[in-house]
Amino acid sequence: MAVPDYQSLMLPLLAYAADKKSELSVGVVMDELGSRLELSDEDLKEMLPSGLQSTFVNRVSWAVVYMKKAGLLQATRRGFFQITERGAALLNTKPTQINNQVLRKYPEFNQFQSRKNIENKRSSESKDYAPELKLSTPSESLEEAYQSLRDELSDEMLDKLKRVSPAFFERIVVELLVKMGYGGSLSDAGRAIGRSGDGGIDGIIKEDKLGLDVIYIQAKRWDANSVGRPDIQQFAGALQGQRASKGIFITTSRFTEDAKSFVSQIGSKIVLIDGEQLAQLMIDHDVGVSTAATYFVKRLDSDYFSEGA
Repeated sequence: MAVPDYQSLMLPLLAYAADKKSELSVGVVMDELGSRLELSDEDLKEMLPSGLQSTFVNRVSWAVVYMKKAGLLQATRRGFFQITERGAALLNTKPTQINNQVLRKYPEFNQFQSRKNIENKRSSESKDYAPELKLSTPSESLEEAYQSLRDELSDEMLDKLKRVSPAFFERIVVELLVKMGYGGSLSDAGRAIGRSGDGGIDGIIKEDKLGLDVIYIQAKRWDANSVGRPDIQQFAGALQGQRASKGIFITTSRFTEDAKSFVSQIGSKIVLIDGEQLAQLMIDHDVGVSTAATYFVKRLDSDYFSEGA
């Protein structure tokens, strides 16, 4: 099964806290709750898009936060919590689920929700209320919004790449490879790219700043056509003619499955970079983009407030 959303985790989490009737560590709860829900190792290892935290840990953490704000759980000390009388009373009503709509019965939660502006302000009696649209934690919502903006930027970037001149596209490839650590200086890379003129090769660039090895490059600024096996075979043949073993084939288009299969079967090391990956690499290495805004996500430093330190 997939990792439940944070609202679906509230009831089993509160029930577990009631069963134990004592303070619980967040770490133990993670392990026990995962076992109770019969989540697989693969489910538990699923990560948020940032790769900085597991989805399960993030959702359990926010379920704890929300129920604390509603007074169903209370912190006992750093990293520990327990169920409250209010939480036990709610369980005694045998609820079929606990979600944000249930938590809105408690004024403390409404104050928290309004203050943080986590969800749109709607009356609980509204017929338009759609809980299925409110299942992401704030962390997930932030990452989803970031990924959406990044995908939009990537699409815009790729469209621009398909419209630039071949010479300008070559300059972009040079700058990207240098920022990725290849080619030494930008001037050295600029002299190397485009000087070969051999069949199937557009340029040569140093693999490292010392020039201990070189990488041969083929760059195709195509709008619609996919790069097929014949193009890769020609490039591989050109590498052999130069007694080279490493090459990068970059295109604004896509590679056919046949082309990818061919690369995996030959001795030469050829890296294929399609249009989508090219745009992502340019974003990662700040080529052709500028920073519009920066947001710092901060968390409380509990050690700072430790008076005994």
